[in-house]
Amino acid sequence: MARPDAYEQWRRDEASAFEGWDFAYISARSHQEQPPWSYRERAAQLVRGARYLLDIDTGGGEFLRSIAPLPARSAALESYPPNVAVARNNLAPLGVTVREVAVGAAWPFDGQSFDLILNRHGHLNTREIARCLARGGVFLTQQVGSGNLSDLATLFGDTAPRAENALSAAAADLQAGGLAIVQAQHWTGRQTFFDVGALIYFLKAIPWVVSGFSVETHIAGLASLQARVDSGDPLTFKIERFLIEAKKIA
Repeated sequence: MARPDAYEQWRRDEASAFEGWDFAYISARSHQEQPPWSYRERAAQLVRGARYLLDIDTGGGEFLRSIAPLPARSAALESYPPNVAVARNNLAPLGVTVREVAVGAAWPFDGQSFDLILNRHGHLNTREIARCLARGGVFLTQQVGSGNLSDLATLFGDTAPRAENALSAAAADLQAGGLAIVQAQHWTGRQTFFDVGALIYFLKAIPWVVSGFSVETHIAGLASLQARVDSGDPLTFKIERFLIEAKKIA
């Protein structure tokens, strides 16, 4: 059973608002290792030479806003309804049109509309990427691999099958759509939470890591993690990322 003081803090962390894709609330209470490449730097380089930009699953638009100035003709897609209004508020001042599009749905653009498509941790719709990217255009993505945080999910007894998301399969799908792979990299690292409340906030913000997570339903597992923290054992879990840069050749 959790200590009363710990339990009350957990409930506060669980109830704390999460908006867009901003984890500032736990920035001092967690640490995530970063891959050897910089998606941000490469995206910013490509944006400087682009005329027609699309950002897929833009979240709250925070990342796209951070690499401004953007091309005069820029658009973004978002599939998570609560983020759409946040993204529009953040990106409208930059002239970016934000469209809400469900995962797997056709995009509301003509073929070959963009010379640069960005996708940071978004869904991979390779059919629409190939259709909407102009010949000679570039697609850049950083993806969360399907093994990401699998040890954390298992710790809470969540063994539901995960949608496969792997570098080799994604690259093959893009090549089948007429894109040539410019670079492809895979990396695994670690994410650490310094207290249980920070982990709770994270799991509520990203509900697909542990299905149906809440403090009440997972109290036993949380108490076990608190015992680990009290004994000086950090809450560290495996993360997985891969990067693909591809160019439309057909």
